[in-house]
Amino acid sequence: MKKEEIIAIEINPRVSRSSALASKATGYPIAKIASKLAIGYTLDELDNQITKSTSAYFEPTLDYVIVKIPRWNFEKFDGADKTLGLQMKSVGEVMAIGRSFQEALQKACQSLEIKRNGLGADGKNWVDQDAIIESLKRPSGDRVFRIYDAIRLGIPLKTVYEHTKMDYWFLRQLEELVELEYEIEKYHIENLPKRLLLEAKMKGYADRQIAHLLRCLESEVHNKRKEMGINRVYKLVDTCAAEFEAKTPYYYSTFELDKEVDGMRFSENESIVTDRKKIVVLGSGPNRIGQGIEFDYCCVHGVLAAKECGYETVMINCNPETVSTDFDTSDKLYFEPVFWEHIYDIIQHEKPEGVIVQLGGQTALKLAEKLERYGIKIMGTSFEALDLAEDRGRFSTLLKDNNIPYPRFGVIETAEEALELAKELDFPILVRPSYVLGGQGMKIVINEQELEHHVVNLLKDIPGNRVLLDHYLDKAIEAEADAICDGENVYIIGMMEHIEPCGIHSGDSNAVLPTFDLSDNVRQQMIDITTKIAVALKTVGLINIQFAIKDEKVYVIEANPRASRTVPFIAKAYQEPYVNYAAKVMLGDKKVTDFNFKPIKKGFAIKVPVFSFSKFPNVNKELGPEMKSTGEAIHFIDDLDDPFFRKVYSERSLYLSK
Repeated sequence: MKKEEIIAIEINPRVSRSSALASKATGYPIAKIASKLAIGYTLDELDNQITKSTSAYFEPTLDYVIVKIPRWNFEKFDGADKTLGLQMKSVGEVMAIGRSFQEALQKACQSLEIKRNGLGADGKNWVDQDAIIESLKRPSGDRVFRIYDAIRLGIPLKTVYEHTKMDYWFLRQLEELVELEYEIEKYHIENLPKRLLLEAKMKGYADRQIAHLLRCLESEVHNKRKEMGINRVYKLVDTCAAEFEAKTPYYYSTFELDKEVDGMRFSENESIVTDRKKIVVLGSGPNRIGQGIEFDYCCVHGVLAAKECGYETVMINCNPETVSTDFDTSDKLYFEPVFWEHIYDIIQHEKPEGVIVQLGGQTALKLAEKLERYGIKIMGTSFEALDLAEDRGRFSTLLKDNNIPYPRFGVIETAEEALELAKELDFPILVRPSYVLGGQGMKIVINEQELEHHVVNLLKDIPGNRVLLDHYLDKAIEAEADAICDGENVYIIGMMEHIEPCGIHSGDSNAVLPTFDLSDNVRQQMIDITTKIAVALKTVGLINIQFAIKDEKVYVIEANPRASRTVPFIAKAYQEPYVNYAAKVMLGDKKVTDFNFKPIKKGFAIKVPVFSFSKFPNVNKELGPEMKSTGEAIHFIDDLDDPFFRKVYSERSLYLSK
C-alpha cells in the first residue's frame, strides 16, 4: 500500500466465511455468542467460553500468529483459468498457528497436502527465471511458492514487488527464510550448530526440509534435535495472551528458546498429560474434491463414541471450517497439520492407547504405514488390510482367491507393458494408479494411442507407482454397499444404486438409497460379496464396496475398509448413528451383534452431487472416472414416480439403450 487509508468495501451483518476462521483463530465462539445476542442477551451477561471467569465483553488478545491458505483443485479442471480474481475458486482452506509469521506460514504449507513439505526446501522449486517472472505477474494459487522461488533464485525484492505489489514486510519475511536456508546448506548433519537448528525449527521448518538442505535423512535430523534437547512444546489458544487461566484444552505447537530459572533451563509446555486412557483421532485436513466435510462428520462421531467408551479423546486437524476443530468437541484439540512429524510428536507426548485412521479419509489413511512402522497401534482394521485394499493389484488377487467376480485386470510399470496387456484385456480399458484419491489420474481409453499417452503421463507424475489396467464393463450399472464388521460379523448399513451409468465416479453420481432397479438375485449377490470381502480383509470398523452389474452378474470394482463419503448420507437417511457404532467396534468395546439396529426406512433418499463448473467456464464439464463435484445434497422422495427421479433416470435409460 502506498497510502495508509482504510476503505470499506462492503459490510455483511451476518456471520461470514471468515467467522469460522476468526473463531478458531481466537478461540472466541463468534456464532454461539451472536446467537445468544440475537435472542436478547448482552455481551456482559455472557461468559467467555475459554476462561470461564471473564465475560464475553472483551476483544481477544493473541500471543501467536495465524496464517490461512486457501486450498485449490485446479488439477481436476483441465484447461481452467488458474488466475485468481473477484470470483472465488478455492474449495477449502487450512489454518496454522505459530509464534511467528514464518512458523505459521511453513505449518500452513505443510497442512495443504499438495505434496510439499512446507514453503521450499524440498527440491520442488522452479529455476526457470522467465517462467517465475511470468507467474509473478498474475495472482494464482501457487503464488507464494513462486515468490519464494524468485527470491531463492536471486531475483531482487524490488522486481518481485513490482510484479506482485505484495507488501515489502511479507517479502522480507520470505527473504529471511531463504537466507537461513543458504546458511544451513553450509553444514552437514554432524556439525550443524544447535543455534541454527533451533532457529530453523522456530521458523517452522519440518525435519524433512532441514534434511533436504543438509543432504541427509529425515530421521537423522529428528534424532539430532532430540539429542540437542530441541523439542516441540504446546501452547494454549486462550484468547487473552495468558492474562487469565484458560479452561479449554486447545493447543498449537511451537519451538522456543530455553528459559533459565534458578539455574535450571526449560521450555514451558502448557499441555498437561493426564493418566487417563487416550485415543487419538486423525482429522481429514483441508476440504477438497474427493475429500470433503463428510469425513469430518465421521471424525466428530468417532470422538463422541470414544468419549462414551471412557477414553480421553485427542483430535488433530488443521481445517478451520470443521466441527472437529471446535474447542469443545474433543477432550484435547491440537490445531496442527495432519503431517507425520507433528502427528508423531503429539503421539509421543500423549502416549495414547491407539490411533483411529479410518475416519479421516485419505489424509489419515496414508499415515497408517508410518504408524505401523513406528509401532503405534492402529485401532480397528489392520494396516495390512488397509494397504491390501488400497493396492488395486493385490486386492484383485484376493478377489480371485475368494472366487469373487471382478473385471479382467493387469498391473504394469511401463507403456510397453500396457500395450501388451491391452491385447488380453480388450478395449475400452480403465487406467488408474494403484493408489488414488477421488479418482485422481483415472481415465477410460478406447485405443492404443490413448492408452500409451495416458500411461506415460501417469508414470511421469507418479514415479514408482504401478498402474492398474481394468477391462471396462461398458453399459454396466454401478452400485455400492457400506457395512460394519467386527472381523467376524457383518451388518450392511445400506446399499445404493447409481442413476448414472458405470464409468462416472461414484462421488459425481446421483445415487438412490435403497436400490430401486436391481433384482433380488443381484441384491443377494451384493450382500454375499460384501460379507465375504469384509471377513476376508479382517475388517474391524467400516467398509465400502463398489460394484458393477452387467447381465445379472455382480463384479467388484474396489473395496475401501474405512469410512466412505456415503456413510454420513446413509446415517442421516436412516436416522442411525452408524459411525458411532463403527467406532465402538474399532475400539474393541462392542461387537456388531451388540447393537440393536433400527433404521427408519421410508421411501427413497437420493444423493445429489453439486458441481462448481460456473467458476470454470472454459473447462470440459463431461463427467468420467475422476471426481469433479465439490459437494452434495440429499433429496427425499416417497416413491419412484417422483418427477425429480424420473428426469434423472430417463437419462440413464437413454444411455443404456444405445
